Amino acid sequence: MATFRPGDAVPVRRTSSPARRAALVAGVALLGLLTACGTDKGTTSTPQKLPGAAQPASGDATADSSGTSAAPSGSATTSSSASKSSSATSSGTENSASSTRCHTSELRVSVGVNDPGAGQEHFPVVLTNGSHRTCTLRGYPGAAFLDASGKQLGPDPKRSADTPTTVTLAPGQTAWAGLTFSNPEVSGAKTATPATLVVTPPDERDPLKVAWKEGAVPVSGNASSVSLTVVRAGNGV
Repeated sequence: MATFRPGDAVPVRRTSSPARRAALVAGVALLGLLTACGTDKGTTSTPQKLPGAAQPASGDATADSSGTSAAPSGSATTSSSASKSSSATSSGTENSASSTRCHTSELRVSVGVNDPGAGQEHFPVVLTNGSHRTCTLRGYPGAAFLDASGKQLGPDPKRSADTPTTVTLAPGQTAWAGLTFSNPEVSGAKTATPATLVVTPPDERDPLKVAWKEGAVPVSGNASSVSLTVVRAGNGV
């Protein structure tokens, strides 16, 4: 059978049937539409990793040593929130951002003092640059509560509707993201008491862990959602 490439002339048999001629014309038009769906180079675009996501935007989460994903997967994590972070417009821009990004090995994590209000609990999750170079953070971290055996408690946090900005950290400086949930005594949600909070810095895969000493958190039922904000400069105080 002959193979036709986009742009080749399609042979048309002589026929006295108007319906047959119309079908052939429609086939040529369809071939043109299919050709237009590719890129200018005739190749299909590969998925892009968006800045600000703790995991790739495709949702290909990587588990930590406990077997638990440390990035919020169904939340704005890999979907709507990832779209809030603009993708690099060129390979040069992307390489530049990658070269200045703070890596997990350069950061320390801590949980700041609760600032409750209107039935909500607000904890700053603080990332400190422990390296000897200046680096940057941009976007949302990933987070998950774990019990003493390393099992995740509750769903992945959702992401608040924030606009990411690039935070530059000199050695010793801090950035923070807000971790918020409804007070279980007010919401009536089912609770559990985590042993650990796992935090994945923006655009990184390796997580950091910090002991959770703030009591019970909502894990299911009414108003059980936990949310995260983008990272901001400072320590959340």
